[in-house]
Amino acid sequence: MVVLKEGKPGFLGLGGEEATVRVLRRQSEEARQAAAILANEVLERLLSLMNVSASIEQKEPSEEGRALIFLEITGDDLGILIGRRGQTLSSLQYLLYLMVSHQLKAHVPVTIDVAGYRERRQEALKNLAWRMAERVMATGQPVPLEPMPASERRIIHLAIQDYPGVITQSIGEGEDRKVTILKQG
Repeated sequence: MVVLKEGKPGFLGLGGEEATVRVLRRQSEEARQAAAILANEVLERLLSLMNVSASIEQKEPSEEGRALIFLEITGDDLGILIGRRGQTLSSLQYLLYLMVSHQLKAHVPVTIDVAGYRERRQEALKNLAWRMAERVMATGQPVPLEPMPASERRIIHLAIQDYPGVITQSIGEGEDRKVTILKQG
């Protein structure tokens, strides 16, 4: 169980908030290892078909992530696997998820990273969020960010939630959805 939001008791039953939790069904270590082996084999085959020479290493998934399996691709000149703003990497990850889940007839969350790209991108987004929050506080004007996928918008929202005096808001539809940082109140 992962606590997403702490609850508050309130006073005399008034003003309290319920906690939000995510309950995860535990899979046996054997099932997880079998899924990881299959994911590794499928990813090796995909890279081979793409004529990409790289090595794959299984890593432990992070606690806050939803991935059951985390595979790191390393090698030389792997920018082609990342693509613009990580779009190729996300598509490759989704394709791998579909193939592994179909073969195992079960939902198998898989995360792929290429040479630490996801971690670097997450840090860059956090830094961007804080810089834009500082600009909002200095000017009082809202700052809209560029359109980004839901996972990146989530990083911005989480980075700003502890920044005093500003809030975030997602606006737009589909691929044009973006985060706007606003002064609170």
